[in-house]
Amino acid sequence: MSNAISRRDFLKVTGAVGAAGLLAACGGGSSSSTASTAASVAAPAEGDVSLTISWWGGESRHNAYQEAIAAFSEEHTNITVNPTFAAWSDWEDTMSTKFGVAEDVCQINWNWLYNYSANAQTFIDLNTVSDYIDFSQWEEGPLGACYVANSQQAVPVSMTGRIFYWNMTSFNKAGITEYPKTLDELYAAGEAFQNNLGEDYYPLHLGGYDRMIAMVFYLESIYGKDWADPTTSTLNYTRDEIIEGLDFIKSLVDRHVIMPLPTYYGNNGSTAASQSNEWITGQLAGIFEWDSGALKYLEGLDTENRDGFTVGDEIKYGEYNGGFTKVSMALAITKTCQHPAEAAMLINFLLNEEAGASIMGSECGIPASASGLAAAEAAGTVNELTAEANSKVIASCAFQLDPLFENDTLKADGTGVYQEVFDTMDYDGVGGADVVDILLDGMEGVGYTINA
Repeated sequence: MSNAISRRDFLKVTGAVGAAGLLAACGGGSSSSTASTAASVAAPAEGDVSLTISWWGGESRHNAYQEAIAAFSEEHTNITVNPTFAAWSDWEDTMSTKFGVAEDVCQINWNWLYNYSANAQTFIDLNTVSDYIDFSQWEEGPLGACYVANSQQAVPVSMTGRIFYWNMTSFNKAGITEYPKTLDELYAAGEAFQNNLGEDYYPLHLGGYDRMIAMVFYLESIYGKDWADPTTSTLNYTRDEIIEGLDFIKSLVDRHVIMPLPTYYGNNGSTAASQSNEWITGQLAGIFEWDSGALKYLEGLDTENRDGFTVGDEIKYGEYNGGFTKVSMALAITKTCQHPAEAAMLINFLLNEEAGASIMGSECGIPASASGLAAAEAAGTVNELTAEANSKVIASCAFQLDPLFENDTLKADGTGVYQEVFDTMDYDGVGGADVVDILLDGMEGVGYTINA
């Protein structure tokens, strides 16, 4: 199953292409408030205008966007908005081939600014439409995260981070009345599940990418430093520290906290955890997921287990609060847009204005816009579980994410370097020292500076 050598050799040959350009594009901390020299675009047209917009998501998000777009068109009767949307699966691959001819307004992941517009070649500088977007509704941090290549290329829809969700129905069956808050309690849960419920029950599930995030969370908790410099993507951890983190993940497998990947794949193939029979029936009783994923996991449970669904706390592994927050998604305007003023008006309506933001609610996460959040809360369209999870993430997670961490070569399901690392550990039964070079070579291949 492992193809560590071939992947490592491949990365040494090809992985560095484009890395220097991407890192040069990191725009520092400036945002729209300090970049007011951009020339304004033409005013809104007097005649009929047609706009396009694209996003990914589930059915409830699709419905919210379409309802909000209809409300926008009622207010702006000369503007017709044509949507394109689908589920997340293969969405980035689709969009990566469309940029240059993509929709006028695009819902994007934060790192797409670096992957597809590192030199501001794909998205306009929103400072040019500042007459139509109220930038004052965002805090400098989230807004500045979308400032790349000296250009405010997007505005944040929401901020997110990872949090634990637990199925307390299964925990209670295992004889545990409180969800884990420390590593010792997590280990104890693994033993209780194995002894009281059997070999097929685990208190937590972590897929390949989940394990990488959990490892970084652990190391940040122990050592109190970002995984990498958020501007230059220079790795901050030594080889020995990374081996320690990898062995932490191995300990979760060895102590029956998480299901070995070969077992999960054998039962489910590539099926998402929220749709797996083990999650649905409570055999997997915990997940470490984005705060915006609460509903997906709650709704995946069968009726016997649904009442036990609980938002946990961040586990304390050390003296620091590990974990990072990031822009969950953002809205950008493509350079091929013929009506950027109207596109900006649409963005402002969806994110800042009461009529639009109250409909959008928390379908794209807890709104990062102050006015948008207030409108959604007043309308009762903020999901309580999502809000609880987000508040715990924002209060606890203390570190920053660098733009290369989510590079698709590293994180891709089934084929990414992170997946390869943890597949190799589980399939071959090896420890951190045996796979650390796969990880470091892969990171260097996409542009990280490695001093380990």
